[in-house]
Amino acid sequence: MTENKMMRLIRRVPWAGDKLAEKLNKQPQVAVLRLSGVIGRTGGIRRGGLTLEDLADPIERAFKTPQLSAVALLVNSPGGSPVQSALIAKRIRALADEKKVPVYAFCEDVAASGGYWLACAGDEILADGASVIGSIGVVSAGFGFPALLEKIGVERRVHTAGDKKAILDPFQPENPDDIAHLKDLQRDIHDQFKRHVRDRRGDRLAADDATLFSGEFWTGNRAKELGLIDDIGDLRSVMRAKFGEKVRLRGVDGRKGWIERKFGLQAAWVDDLVGALEARVLWGRYGL
Repeated sequence: MTENKMMRLIRRVPWAGDKLAEKLNKQPQVAVLRLSGVIGRTGGIRRGGLTLEDLADPIERAFKTPQLSAVALLVNSPGGSPVQSALIAKRIRALADEKKVPVYAFCEDVAASGGYWLACAGDEILADGASVIGSIGVVSAGFGFPALLEKIGVERRVHTAGDKKAILDPFQPENPDDIAHLKDLQRDIHDQFKRHVRDRRGDRLAADDATLFSGEFWTGNRAKELGLIDDIGDLRSVMRAKFGEKVRLRGVDGRKGWIERKFGLQAAWVDDLVGALEARVLWGRYGL
């Protein structure tokens, strides 16, 4: 009996066949962790978005893969919460350093803003030539309605303990002091983002701060010239080139919600409308 036939027979063993075959065959394994979507909590009944709460278990399982040669991150995100971006990236780096396992980040359609923050968790960053990369900045957007209230005869009544408790109220005219405070917050978060990129990319960065950290975004080809990514490439081709033709790519899935686990439903009808619209706006910035 040939080795290939034996492995096929072993894989047919219920429950443990695949794991047993991998141990006997000792093929290099790459755990593939998908980071796709808006970063931060979105949605209503069916919670969505990338958060450490939901990703902690899949990240742990990725680094516990038998015969692990590397972890690959498939990043496709227009950004979102800077806090969740930092927490997820820190957890990935902590386990990579602890296990001494290389991490490769593959940018798909978009790795922008918080999505690029996640990509920087990789020791190497790769993308398609047409991927959208960058947007290293901080944005805060909203609407103001004071004239509308006056027009329809509605009186706004706000009572606070603490004179800064109601700053940036959209139903009041903008206050220069409130804007200055918001700008200070944005600068602090932007500085943290810049430090993260510098720490992870180091001397691979090939442009000045004014270019890299302006909030602008580029194609994968241009991002490579700027040093924001290392090369153009896709998951399968790059992993086979690095670990051989027999490398096995093992997807590590996040846990589904209760409704999906119980009934196998996508339950899209229960998505929170406001959360869906916010996500649509973030994706729309990059033409998607």
